[in-house]
Amino acid sequence: MITVWGGGTSRSLRVTWLMEEMGLAYRLRYVDLINNPDEPAFRAVNPAGYIPVMQDGDVTMVESVAITEYLLARYGPTPLAPAPDSAAFPAYQQFLHLGEAGLAMAAYVVIGARYFAPESDRRSWSARQAQDQWDSRMRLVTRQLERAPYMAGEAFTAADISVTYALMLGTKHAGMALGALAQAYMHRTTGREACRRAVATSEAALAQA
Repeated sequence: MITVWGGGTSRSLRVTWLMEEMGLAYRLRYVDLINNPDEPAFRAVNPAGYIPVMQDGDVTMVESVAITEYLLARYGPTPLAPAPDSAAFPAYQQFLHLGEAGLAMAAYVVIGARYFAPESDRRSWSARQAQDQWDSRMRLVTRQLERAPYMAGEAFTAADISVTYALMLGTKHAGMALGALAQAYMHRTTGREACRRAVATSEAALAQA
């Protein structure tokens, strides 16, 4: 069985949501990065000390989008990943990675400034740059939603898991506001049963911890 280290509102939700969509069995091991970041068992699998971590037999991987691509390739084919010759493939690839590199990382910097930086640094140049990055990448998301209901077109794909997680992170923890199209999009994606199951599993792991 696949083991995922993470829980709460971390990027492990991308991984568990994908596995719920694909019907893959997994167990979630909660990691408390605030109060117990040096848990020996966790540090043994990822000495860099961040989540998620996925263990699948002899395979250990970090980075949520890389894990996503591994699972799709290893346990596919699946409609969640359009084929390279599909017209949907370029948009799928773009937004799969934009969800992390463009949006979630920008939100991460804003969150760090908002909750952990000294008061004098909370509107630092870096925090403002991260906010600007979020705003600019959201223009790409909005333009896509003006054209189609999902990031790759008419069908839900793993790119939507990537982007939706970033929107969840940004709105819940970074104070990001979404326009009407993005709000409706989040309602569509987070309303999926697989997403609800993944969120419930993550919340249960947090409660047990």
